[in-house]
Amino acid sequence: MCRRTIGRKGRINPVIVPTTISRFPKSFLGYIRVSTAKQGERGVSLQEQRESISRYAERQSIEISAWFEERETAAKRGRPVFAKMLRLLKSGKAAGVIIHKIDRSARNLRDWADLGELIDQGIDVRFANESLDLQSRGGRLSADIQAVVAADYIRNLREETRKGFYGRLKQGVYPLPAPLGYTNQGAGKPKAPNLATAPLVRKAFELYATAGYNLETLREELAKLGLRNRRGGPVSLNGLSVMLRNPFYIGLIRLRRTGETFPGGHEPIVRKVLFERVQDVLAGKVNARTICHDFLFRKLLACAHCGYSLIGERQKGRVYYRCHTRRCPTTTVREDVVDGAVKAAFTPLRFTDVEERYLVDRLDRLKLNAARDHEDHVAALQLRLAGLDDRLARLTDAYIDGTIEKEIFENRKAGLLIDKRGAEDALASLKADPMAISNRLARFLELARSVQSRYESDPPDEKRELIAIVTSNRQVTGRNVDLTLSPPFREIANRAGNANSGPSRDIPRTLDALVRNLTPWCAENPSVNELS
Repeated sequence: MCRRTIGRKGRINPVIVPTTISRFPKSFLGYIRVSTAKQGERGVSLQEQRESISRYAERQSIEISAWFEERETAAKRGRPVFAKMLRLLKSGKAAGVIIHKIDRSARNLRDWADLGELIDQGIDVRFANESLDLQSRGGRLSADIQAVVAADYIRNLREETRKGFYGRLKQGVYPLPAPLGYTNQGAGKPKAPNLATAPLVRKAFELYATAGYNLETLREELAKLGLRNRRGGPVSLNGLSVMLRNPFYIGLIRLRRTGETFPGGHEPIVRKVLFERVQDVLAGKVNARTICHDFLFRKLLACAHCGYSLIGERQKGRVYYRCHTRRCPTTTVREDVVDGAVKAAFTPLRFTDVEERYLVDRLDRLKLNAARDHEDHVAALQLRLAGLDDRLARLTDAYIDGTIEKEIFENRKAGLLIDKRGAEDALASLKADPMAISNRLARFLELARSVQSRYESDPPDEKRELIAIVTSNRQVTGRNVDLTLSPPFREIANRAGNANSGPSRDIPRTLDALVRNLTPWCAENPSVNELS
């Protein structure tokens, strides 16, 4: 209530007279915090903090005008509720703040410094669990020491967590949630392929490797097949891109943030050869376009100057393949010219009747000695694996010694681990089937001898697949086509000159040398069985 009195010289002076006397002359804010949302949902820690602060305020005759509740770690800056509370205190909306303990307010020294600025400005900061006078030099020093201890605790906890994280990685265990296609088996256990989604993930790699899909069309196809993300919805374009680039599916663990790669202890879903084919498509080495015209050599020819795929088009009844970049305006070739170049490249792969009869006999003898040869090739693969381990060890030593940078180290390490995974796949396949090498060799030679006849009779899609298998380089310079056979088929084409480093008409010696050269390749490539 307010009344007026008459003072000297007739002035009227207002006098404030309270109608009631408040029990709480000071208004404070209350701040409570837990580190995670899961802790906040339980509510026990937050409730205990609130009750402790309320009892303290009651004893000190302080009114809590507003509560600030947060579920964020104090190890990092950027807590939104804490920042809002600081702004209110700086604006003078409350006399001070009560916090349960020092480590509830800040576990990093920058946030503690912000509180220190408030204290220096005269804002009353109190802790219900610590009887400290922050206006005194001794109380402030004690609080500073406790804040430093809290920050050091977080640093130590982070370091121990990092050690445990990398310890799991070195054991081949991925300590994060399982990628799509795998299932978590519990702490300390490798991820296991999910029986429902793993086949669909493998199908995604197989479809994209054909270069007949872009990410959008692949996403639609996978949605039809029933592939869903963890939330039950269709896989996003970004999620699909990440999945196709993730070497986890061939048995490796790569950390996206640091680029580090580790050998995994989980079962691979896709083969190394298929994974590398997908990476080529993603990198644009195999051009993936929506099919508009079913030209015979679409997506197969590349410009020798810029590396881009040539695009087919029909002009005056003929099909031409042109480079559409401005740098290569003269790169164009007719389809019949390419067809002739392919036939010329495939001609040396055909065996004569005499060669075929000898090869049949040679393969029969090879099968009789399969057990002995099998042991030799297993030993060779084991030796190759030991060599890769040695190279990895020397690479690590070079990185520790500081002779190579981390980025170069991680790139080379990833390449060696992929090579090692391929060798491990080959060794496992070889151990499972003692007749594997002779069977693969027979299958490969059968494919080679039928290449030319299949090219003549197969439909366009199968012809394209055949060309992709048999050749490794298909470049066009101007109007000239340069086709390079892939290494095993090159061995067959050059068989006459591989027996003794010169032309030979001795068929047994020529074909024996061919079989010797092809056998190690068949031993290291289980994918021979997938060639069609």
